[in-house]
Amino acid sequence: MRAPARILKHRGWAVGSAALCVMIGALDTYVVVSIFGDIMRDVGIAANRLEQATPIVTGYLLGYIAAMPLLGQASDRFGRKPLLQSCLALFIVGSVVTAMATDITTITTGRVIQGVASGALLPVTMALAADLWAERGRATVLGAVGAAQELGSVFGPPYGVVVAGSTVWASAFAITGWRGVFWLNVPLALLSMLAVWIGVPKRDKGIQDHVRVDVIGGVLLGVALGCIVVGLSNPNPRESLLAPWGVPTLVAGIAVLGVLVWWERRSTVTLMDPTGVEFRPFSAALVASLAAGAALMVTLVDVELVAQGVLHLNKTESVFVLLRFLVALPIGALVGGWLAHRCGERLVAAVGLLLTAAAFVLMSRWPTDIEGAHRSLHGLSLPVMDTDLVLAGAGLGLVIAPLSACVLRVVPSTQHGIAAAAVVVARMTGMLVGVAALSAFGLYRFHRLTENLNTPISIGFDNDADYEAALSVYERAVTDALMTSYRENFTIAAGICLVGATAALFIGRRKPADPFASDR
Repeated sequence: MRAPARILKHRGWAVGSAALCVMIGALDTYVVVSIFGDIMRDVGIAANRLEQATPIVTGYLLGYIAAMPLLGQASDRFGRKPLLQSCLALFIVGSVVTAMATDITTITTGRVIQGVASGALLPVTMALAADLWAERGRATVLGAVGAAQELGSVFGPPYGVVVAGSTVWASAFAITGWRGVFWLNVPLALLSMLAVWIGVPKRDKGIQDHVRVDVIGGVLLGVALGCIVVGLSNPNPRESLLAPWGVPTLVAGIAVLGVLVWWERRSTVTLMDPTGVEFRPFSAALVASLAAGAALMVTLVDVELVAQGVLHLNKTESVFVLLRFLVALPIGALVGGWLAHRCGERLVAAVGLLLTAAAFVLMSRWPTDIEGAHRSLHGLSLPVMDTDLVLAGAGLGLVIAPLSACVLRVVPSTQHGIAAAAVVVARMTGMLVGVAALSAFGLYRFHRLTENLNTPISIGFDNDADYEAALSVYERAVTDALMTSYRENFTIAAGICLVGATAALFIGRRKPADPFASDR
């Protein structure tokens, strides 16, 4: 359906307003990276019991993923503008619940509400871009939307450090620490609602009135993902890789996925109508997006842990280490959209994932003293950590626009909302399962590597010099064990990226543009 001329005239403002919402949601996705330790201390979780606080991350991602298909489909039925406004209002509710929480259960509840609300922001904005731009000009716009998402990832961690450490909140509103981050979401979300109200047109629903929302399918997807996350969660990784309930819960999750497939094949109301969908490129793009999401979360979690646990940097210094990767993401997203428009989606997506795989291979060889390590390249001495993180960020950024453009290209225009949701769901599922599985594996491997180490006790030594020497040996062994577990995670991530690059080769080619067709 061709958009009215009056809407096309202001489409840049429309997508820009929606992209502001995307960036606000992305800020909250990544802000916990820098305030995670503060939250743990405030609710009484020991620093060495990281697994007890992971629901803060997984709860948000689970809400994000579970709600996204329903909300994307609802935007096809009711329009983009009402969905954006409703989700921003719900985002405010989740932020207030989180800010007022005093225990991990309430914080997780607030984060789940925030995740549900954020679930529509990116896919609905992508669908809005697809509504307003024809296929031949769409990749560049989607790259800009992806860049807005990744700008949130760039600013999220330092934003958390600045707001949590600010004294303005404490003096003006009696708010201290990490809670200020979530209270600040309220005026930011209200500003976004105003921008959407002014900038985004009320979509002519016309041919969309027949779209029905598959609530049962959405609930089944949420239950399946919830079972998988709970099955991978282990409160005691010292004893085993999975908790006692791990295997049966994972089996239940797989069974629910089977029920979901059965339902989608037989129900008259489905998450996505298969009519007119080119399933090979669609499925290939989802697999590649899943791989990119897993690789993204491995980097976000493990690089900061390397900075704090191996390099012994403080919270602020660790965030600035991660910024090498985060700054490269939006740059890669913009370049990826530009290249996909000129070179094709398949080539750009595959090259992006291959570059990321190469970066992880290099990261899997990081020495323990990585901070001062350099690599010689054509006579240049380059800092290893900086170059590897920039390569990983640029590679993952490159894949955002081509994969989104592919998915929107191979579905009918009446399903842009749910299709855009699908590619983001795949990416976030990779992030969710990646953080759950690799955290469990990494903690398990660390405990196996250190189970025979004995902590030196000063009373067992004749003099302080012997004790200090023994303590130094012990600390070095712990650091080596940490680095070994991170190297193994980076190696696994490299393999995941290779699988994604292979899948990207099957997303097909964009049909040549009609030189006489006008851009919508």
